[in-house]
Amino acid sequence: MNRKILHLAIPNIISNVTIPLLGLVDMALMGHLDSEVFIGAVSLGTVIFNFIYWGFSFLRMSTSGFTAQGYGEGDQQETTNILARALLISALISAIIILLQVPIEWISFKAINGSPEVESLARQYFRIRVWAAPATLGLYALNGWFLGMQNARYVMITSILANIFNLAFSFFFVYVMNLNSAGVALGTVIAQYTGLATGLFLLHKKYNYLLRFRNRKAILDLTAMKNFFRVNSDIFIRTFCVIFVFTFFTSKSASMNDHILAVNSILIQFLLLFSFFIDGFAFAGEALAGKYMGERRKDLFNELVRKLFVWGIALALIFSAFFLVGNKFIIGLLTNQESLYETASQFMFWVILTPLITFSSFVWDGVFIGVTASKEMRNSMLAATLLVFAPAYFFLQNQIGNHALWLAMMLFMLARGVFQTLLYPKVLAKSFR
Repeated sequence: MNRKILHLAIPNIISNVTIPLLGLVDMALMGHLDSEVFIGAVSLGTVIFNFIYWGFSFLRMSTSGFTAQGYGEGDQQETTNILARALLISALISAIIILLQVPIEWISFKAINGSPEVESLARQYFRIRVWAAPATLGLYALNGWFLGMQNARYVMITSILANIFNLAFSFFFVYVMNLNSAGVALGTVIAQYTGLATGLFLLHKKYNYLLRFRNRKAILDLTAMKNFFRVNSDIFIRTFCVIFVFTFFTSKSASMNDHILAVNSILIQFLLLFSFFIDGFAFAGEALAGKYMGERRKDLFNELVRKLFVWGIALALIFSAFFLVGNKFIIGLLTNQESLYETASQFMFWVILTPLITFSSFVWDGVFIGVTASKEMRNSMLAATLLVFAPAYFFLQNQIGNHALWLAMMLFMLARGVFQTLLYPKVLAKSFR
């Protein structure tokens, strides 16, 4: 079982880790310019696209879960139809985002407060990066399908190539063309289309034979579509809660001042770095949990869950130790501004605790997505957001300031894992009834 987990987890970790590393590089590029407003601009622009794209990340999650179950059942026609549905929906959503980009921009900057200079740069960032919507959502569908087909290697290849282009073009546009935060946005657009082209090439190369199983009538089958959207609507609500928490975190940081916004933007990179490592095991959980459900192998499913938590605990201990020992070095890479470094050190203990507090929520997400337990995911996330995160911040904000934001974030992540643990027996019974 460990070999199967690592066979999927390692390529996912390699592909996932390039994402936070690029976030770190973006922060480093901005952090070494002559003003902290560039960090704030990229942070605000990024959180808007997190709100948009994370909201539609159900395309990857549900596609992965449904495909893994179809793969386990040996249903080649349905696995092909799932991909076609996901790509069709991603194209429609992308068109809507681009057509409505002006009202989306207006609403976004009404909801997120920043200084006039930061907001002006963030708007410029938004107007460039919005054109990456078709590529970003198309990649969600493709990568979810590859993962459901137990092919994490193609996800890795696509992600690495896209992120190499992102790094190269962002550096070129920032330091050669002097485009500052706009250069980071432009580099991201080019990279996303490179990733989509790579994914489509790999799809054609290995899976072209599946096209003969494609059935246009079955793709648009009302029952299949209804089930797809039912699961997606639950995952959308679940993801919206995550978006709300991270957007709220950034917005409240910005409302304090540009300095706290820059500090929190740097420190949140530690959480994102860990999340993309642990998500490698969560993605392995998605693929294998769905496969074992399709094969009706409850024994292997239970063994999978136990082994995933062993790996999760081990990874959490390693990262907490790494953050404890190496936090000064990492912050030094991200910025050479002494004032930002001094303030960040006051909140570092939250970063050190992050892996130990958050790992269980990531592991459970993978298992629940694999068996499409979307209702349970939705309910646990709503409870963590409304009953834990919001009260923790609003009751403590006046007493401990920015620490209230970090405490609320940690309690939110802990509560997710606790609630999902309580719901697991119900999920197990429903998946193998």
